[in-house]
Amino acid sequence: MSTEKIDNSSGDGGEGVADAATAAHDCLGPDGMLSIVMPAYNLGRVIRDNVASVHALFDSVVPFEIVPVDDGSADDTRSRMEQAADDFPQTVRPVFSPRNGGKGAALAQGFAKSRGSHVLLLDGDLDLSPKLIWNFFDVMRDTGADIVIGSKMHPESKIDYPPTRRLASFVYYGIVKMLVGLPVHDTQTGMKLFKREALEYAFSRMLVKRFAFDLEVLSIANENGFKIAEAPIELDFGNKAGSLTFSNIRQVMTDTLAIFYRLRILRYYGALEPHDMPDPPPRVSAVIACPAASEVLDACLRGIEEQSWPDIEAIVLPDEPTGREWPTFVREIPTGKVRPADKRNMGIKAASGDIVAFIDDDAAPLPGWLEYAIPYFSDPEIGAVGGPALTPPEDSFMSKMGGRVYANLFVSGKYRRRYTPTRVCDEDDLPSCNLLVRKNILEELGGFDTEYWPGEDTILCLGIVHKLKRRMIYDPRVQVTHHRRPLFRPHMRQVGRYAKHRGFFVRRFPETSCRLSYMVPSLFLIGVVAGLPLSFAHPVFKWIYISVLSVYLFLTCVSSHYLRDPLGWFVTWAGVLATHLTYGVCFVAGLFSRGMEKNVKPFDHHSEGEGRK
Repeated sequence: MSTEKIDNSSGDGGEGVADAATAAHDCLGPDGMLSIVMPAYNLGRVIRDNVASVHALFDSVVPFEIVPVDDGSADDTRSRMEQAADDFPQTVRPVFSPRNGGKGAALAQGFAKSRGSHVLLLDGDLDLSPKLIWNFFDVMRDTGADIVIGSKMHPESKIDYPPTRRLASFVYYGIVKMLVGLPVHDTQTGMKLFKREALEYAFSRMLVKRFAFDLEVLSIANENGFKIAEAPIELDFGNKAGSLTFSNIRQVMTDTLAIFYRLRILRYYGALEPHDMPDPPPRVSAVIACPAASEVLDACLRGIEEQSWPDIEAIVLPDEPTGREWPTFVREIPTGKVRPADKRNMGIKAASGDIVAFIDDDAAPLPGWLEYAIPYFSDPEIGAVGGPALTPPEDSFMSKMGGRVYANLFVSGKYRRRYTPTRVCDEDDLPSCNLLVRKNILEELGGFDTEYWPGEDTILCLGIVHKLKRRMIYDPRVQVTHHRRPLFRPHMRQVGRYAKHRGFFVRRFPETSCRLSYMVPSLFLIGVVAGLPLSFAHPVFKWIYISVLSVYLFLTCVSSHYLRDPLGWFVTWAGVLATHLTYGVCFVAGLFSRGMEKNVKPFDHHSEGEGRK
């Protein structure tokens, strides 16, 4: 393929550009192709022209495709991308995200649709000219790098950059060097060239979707031994205001510390097991037990519909017929007023998929829910997969504080992974608000035990792991959002139910319930009550008693920290203390109960408005 058609208007000189394009051919090889993934948010005024500029640069030079991604823009970005696709139908393949998920999420969606052996991540506003790509290929060829990134700190870079942003970049580089140890000086420049295998490895392990996305991609790749090199850039920042706000700085640092925690403490990225997607991808049946149609159910179904999955159905199980005209992928099966376990068993019988995905009506799957979960089922030893249920940002203040209480280390211990992403691990007890199970396993176990609510998912998981000897996997990327009960009364009522059943299960199902972590609140409460009279018996006992209580109050207070909102900090702390008290009392009550109540109560389901605004 000739290099003579390259646009030389940049003044680089035809010979230099031709040499760089030769490097591109050397890197791509005879069968390679370059995919240019361009994330865009509210760029309707320029995105069509920018796509055309990129197309003109690569046309008749190297095999290429352009994958522009609309990240849920509020302007006409989507229509402009569609026009660009009409302009160049052979090479432009746009992707449209239904909601704004952040640059990282947009790039991941674009990469999933790309086909090239090499992938260029290029910001859609073209702050950095794509003509620089020829230098990137030159660096990749000469250094043998798997990844080449643009760097503002490269000695040959030409940048017009405000002093405040120069200082911020320098400080951030120092922090990254200390925490992560990346062999690069600049992670944030919006132009990066990857060999496909390097980006595929990194994207399969990503958790950050927004501000520190670039750092996480490079950290994951570097940890696995992919070589990273830097290339010079030309950048004129101009009169743009930028986004160097206190809020963004705080979010970047939060994400950066989270990456350090996963990389150096949890060793999360290396713990992921490689699994190929089953071929063909199995049909998935999402089973949703609910009392009636509602706004939260609509949101749940939208989340299912937006999954990039070729074969999925949703089975909605209300008490009575809703009278709704559902989308074609939805089936409604009225059940009468029965327990959630009975509803889910009806859903299992009606399911036509090989994988049954249980999700609550007040939960909603996030993008990638199935793409991250289903590959595990290529391993016949794995019977079920689950992940965290995150508190949605639209919840009310008191509901979000309830979510913070559940995610508190001193409330949930190692089980906080049910409420916030941690690391991949084997589990033997996963909640049914986010649980995917092989249908043949459900049939072998006879579905859910309908004698108990809550706790029926604990019994099902016990059967999968301890009876059938199959593995259950927790993967933090298999995410749903789940509306929380607000502090204090609805939250405590839910905690009390869970605690009472867990206490009862200690005697009935000790394999997964007779664990010290479940007993700690009750033991501490007993110690506080029993220690009170002793504290009056002798000054030493009084000192010990006061010291223990002081340490407890200090630790729970610190763990509840919420720097952005002192009121939220105090409410979370009060919620932690109230949760310990409620759980401790109800666990003991369940431990000595002869049985659990079996009638269906009005609060068996999440009622409309409870847990939200």
